[in-house]
Amino acid sequence: MSLVKYILYIAVVSTFFVSNYTTAQNHKTTLEIETIASNLGIPWGMALLPDKTLLVAQREGILSQIDLVTRTTTIITGLPKIKVKGQGGLFDVALSPDYKTDGWIYFSYSKNIIGQSATTLSRAKLLENELQYWQDLIITQSTSNTYVHFGGRIAFDDHNHVFLTIGDRGVRSNAQNRSNHAGSILRLNLDGSIPTDNPFINNPKILSEIWSYGHRNPQGLFFNNNTQKLWAIEHGPRGGDEINIIKAGHNYGWPIITYGREYTTNFPVGLATHRDDIVHPIKIYIPSIAPSSLIQYSGNAFPNWKNNLLIGSLKLRHLNRIILKTDNVAIDEIRLLKQINGRIRNVIEDANGWLYLSTDDGRILRVKPRD
Repeated sequence: MSLVKYILYIAVVSTFFVSNYTTAQNHKTTLEIETIASNLGIPWGMALLPDKTLLVAQREGILSQIDLVTRTTTIITGLPKIKVKGQGGLFDVALSPDYKTDGWIYFSYSKNIIGQSATTLSRAKLLENELQYWQDLIITQSTSNTYVHFGGRIAFDDHNHVFLTIGDRGVRSNAQNRSNHAGSILRLNLDGSIPTDNPFINNPKILSEIWSYGHRNPQGLFFNNNTQKLWAIEHGPRGGDEINIIKAGHNYGWPIITYGREYTTNFPVGLATHRDDIVHPIKIYIPSIAPSSLIQYSGNAFPNWKNNLLIGSLKLRHLNRIILKTDNVAIDEIRLLKQINGRIRNVIEDANGWLYLSTDDGRILRVKPRD
């Protein structure tokens, strides 16, 4: 498989006044970058509530609620005990597709299991600044004492299913071993039960929650209701980050088919870069950008970005914009917002088509067109 060549664009700063104003690389859209909050630790996940507040899940095991009008921050109580160590802690937060009627908020976090840790999917309701009715929907069979590669990103389809990513937990063989959850993407009903049409539901040797496998550490996940496609992005080792369209029951190759190299020897990881029974990426990043989150833009605020993938970059500190020719062909890459100078951990879109970004130095930024 040949690698798609990409063009690196350089952000152009047009002017600075109160907020930073940036001209996007297409020279048509001028962006306003506004700091909404700061000093929030590592804001791993974000969710916009209907009352114009923003929930921020901090990896340190803190849940904050930011009033987007007054910019005040409230600490939400009621979280369970969270194993905060290494890359582990509180991860994603996401509203139920039926939030206005059922009030459920979904969380992923690292749970202490006899001194080790496992990625866990839960839900609760927010009542008077406190989480109530907490339910652990699945404590995944992914325990490890390595404290790395938890995955933890949440997405919903429009058929009452929730997806959860799980990294290989630092044990490469996990990703091809379907008797545990590590190195896979799970699919559950909203109440945590197992859908009867999951791909391995009738195979007693495979855990029934598994939707796809062969993943290293997927930390970006997005379901497009219009195209009915589930997108994921995952970290590769020293190169080989992958964007994939996730299909039921498919193998995504790690650690057999990879595009990255060993950290110590610089030798290629895996046996090859192609095998007929393994799904190959839509795009590969060499060198790695260290991707953290992913959405497919659908708003009207930035019409030139419609249907583009927007990806947070940790290592290279920018917003990565991927232009698609079709649903499975990436034809261009544009690197935006490098002047933010922050590891972009999460990106979400609001009803206006504006973007909210979080950075690992504790900032929440809003990006919108300049008036």
